[in-house]
Amino acid sequence: MLVRVRDLARTYRMGETEVHALRGVSFEVEHGEFVAIMGPSGSGKSTLMHLLGCLDRPSAGSYALDGTFVERLNDVELSRLRNRKVGFVFQAFNLIMQLTVLENIEVPLIYMGVERNQRKEMSREILKAVGLGHRGNHRPNELSGGENQRVAIARALVTNPQVIFADEPTGNLDTKTGREIMEILRELNERGTTIILVTHEIDKAKWANRLIHMQDGNVLRELHGQEIQQLRDLFQGLPQN
Repeated sequence: MLVRVRDLARTYRMGETEVHALRGVSFEVEHGEFVAIMGPSGSGKSTLMHLLGCLDRPSAGSYALDGTFVERLNDVELSRLRNRKVGFVFQAFNLIMQLTVLENIEVPLIYMGVERNQRKEMSREILKAVGLGHRGNHRPNELSGGENQRVAIARALVTNPQVIFADEPTGNLDTKTGREIMEILRELNERGTTIILVTHEIDKAKWANRLIHMQDGNVLRELHGQEIQQLRDLFQGLPQN
């Protein structure tokens, strides 16, 4: 089991007010799944993604990533687990504008302590894999939005993570480019990479094999199998991102 969540809760204090972003969420994700976490703004999906990606800790409950209980780790151990197991793809790309494309891809390898020549070779290979081998010496401001998102995917993949978290990865892209990015994610999943997609749009969630629908900090329902196929059928022939 890659992800095992039990009664996960996250509460924030805003002045005198307590905000219950998550209210006892439980589910599991197997190795190799493509799962969409869907819900409106304020549903708790982004908070959940931050917890699953080891960017934050729960207020209560437990979360095991590939057998390691995240809430038991100190900051150094948490960072090490995140670097080894997790890749991120964000809506805003989160690339460093002052660095070249290849240098951006190298960043997580630097944190892992990979030797310079090796990390450059690894970065070149993964950039070729996303179709941008000719763009390595360019900077992000010289690329299109779709190309920048491909760079972000390459950066997420370069450490060979157990799971990729994609947070609204097509939000800043046009319809055609957004579909190309979703196709890349699906191809990665078909080759064995676990994908957890966070979205508020049904036409993105339909790419997944299982849908976790959140509302008000709770899991409202799960859809899978034939129910997901019905979503695909509903959007057949319509514009897709």
